[in-house]
Amino acid sequence: MRKVAAMLERAQWAEKPDVWQGEFEGRAFGTDVSVMFYTTDEIGNGPPLHRHPYDEIFIVREGRALFTVGDRQIEANAGQIVFGPANVPHTFVNLGPGRLETTDLHVAPAFAQENLE
Repeated sequence: MRKVAAMLERAQWAEKPDVWQGEFEGRAFGTDVSVMFYTTDEIGNGPPLHRHPYDEIFIVREGRALFTVGDRQIEANAGQIVFGPANVPHTFVNLGPGRLETTDLHVAPAFAQENLE
């Protein structure tokens, strides 16, 4: 299958028109990377403990977060990148002050998540 350039409009992936919150699956482009944009203004807020059958890469775009990946805790700031290996339970929370924005790369054509909480 020959791949060609393509584009998604913001309305096709974003949950809100003015916040980086939403996702798209790589299969929309015929590729093996799916992307989630996560934003929260609430300190202490984050996703539940979960795992994926594939690797995940977290890019901290704004703010500070405390990541728990397996038995390791990592405090990450804007501009830092955290790696979560396949099948390892992980979560993160906004440490504040202010907004946390991450771009999360799921190394798979579609999302698959097992919540552990």
